Amino acid sequence: MNASTIADLDQLDPEQLRELALRLHTEIQHKQVLIDKLTHEMAILKRHKFAAASEAYTGERQRVLFESIETDLVALTAEIDALVPINAVEREKRQPKRAPLPSGLPRKDIVHEPETTVCHCGCQLQRIGEDVAEKLDYQPGVFTVERHIRGKWVCQQCETLIQAPVAPHIIDKGIPTSGLLAQVLVAKYADHLPLYRQSGIFERAGLAISDSTLAQWVGACGVQLQPLVNAMQDELLAQPVLHADETPVSMLKPGNGKTHRAYLWSYCSTGMNPMKAVVFDFAESRSGRHAEQFLGSWRGTLVCDDFSGYKALFGAGITEAGCMAHARRKFHELWANHSSQIAEDALKLFGALYDVERQVQNLDDDNRRIIRQQQARPVADTLHAWLLAQRPRVPDGSATAKAIDYSLKRWRALTHYLDDGRIPIDNNWVENQIRPIAVGRGYVESEIMRSSRRRRGRSLGMCRRSRFVVGLDCT
Repeated sequence: MNASTIADLDQLDPEQLRELALRLHTEIQHKQVLIDKLTHEMAILKRHKFAAASEAYTGERQRVLFESIETDLVALTAEIDALVPINAVEREKRQPKRAPLPSGLPRKDIVHEPETTVCHCGCQLQRIGEDVAEKLDYQPGVFTVERHIRGKWVCQQCETLIQAPVAPHIIDKGIPTSGLLAQVLVAKYADHLPLYRQSGIFERAGLAISDSTLAQWVGACGVQLQPLVNAMQDELLAQPVLHADETPVSMLKPGNGKTHRAYLWSYCSTGMNPMKAVVFDFAESRSGRHAEQFLGSWRGTLVCDDFSGYKALFGAGITEAGCMAHARRKFHELWANHSSQIAEDALKLFGALYDVERQVQNLDDDNRRIIRQQQARPVADTLHAWLLAQRPRVPDGSATAKAIDYSLKRWRALTHYLDDGRIPIDNNWVENQIRPIAVGRGYVESEIMRSSRRRRGRSLGMCRRSRFVVGLDCT
């Protein structure tokens, strides 16, 4: 403070001094709130160590993109063939000419013979030859060849020819066994191994399989798995309580190599439900209409966060259940970043609610509800009263005020679980199902590319053709 300022203050009367002091105090309070807010946000950013820099559109990602295109082409061809059947001659012309499997690979003969070798005329059939079809099988690190031998039996009297029927295969007249196809799909979607990497693994095992061939197999499997996807969605929508969440992925636009943010919407049954299933629905945006389209006429209880995209569902008759973990997380950030005493007190009450949940985890729905009413309801009432008492004591706009306001505004949804033993306390179960996606997010960003057909209700490939990636067991 300079000399002129001090002189000006000397000329003020007591009332003017009080007004000046009040104005300065108010300004300092506002500035302190802003400083606290920025400090809190900076601490969160430091804890997260900032977001990872976006990857360039490298040659490696371009290879993954080409795999996706190849997968889509095969899936689309399979769909067309199913809608417009072709005759046997034309089908034979379309079959690619394959090189024989390497003679050095181990062989295992599987013999298929007719159930009876007696002709319908009563004569004993004579074996006159056989057909041999070779299928490529794989166990980690080892290729083997299954030789399916189908003997030909003929009656010398009436010249009747009998042969065991060809066993059904996932890919008609293809060389891979179901075990090899399962290996490729699990490695691609669960272990996030792009097909070109799998091609290198197979080459080290003794047989190089091209990226394009693997992509064709994946596309064909996507079409064959569609009935399973439909059945799982129907089973999921028969449950009274569901979780929902969404996670971003980058979507490549065909033709220009640029990306924009798309989303995998995740829906699953609760961890307390014996039927554990999760369905991921790919969408090009985070609009709530995608959730409306997936859920359709379902009118149960949806456990979710405070994302505005779900609000229209609750107005249409779906019951909202909030996520207590989201409410707790905001206080935990205050405590971890600033050692806030208010946050520490709140965490103790949240902890008491979760202590009750650990006790009732393995109980049936009725007993779970009874114990929640007896033990958790008083804690929740205490927490609610404590939040109401603390709110006037903290300045508007501060991180503490935002944490308190989040809980108070959603209190009814947050405590809905206390009245229904089927409802979980939080949305952590579905968040755990999404977490593995982040492991392969860089790959998924290149892998999931939709064509304009997606907007007409059709989609291609393993993730495209069915729109869904399905997990049978969430554990």
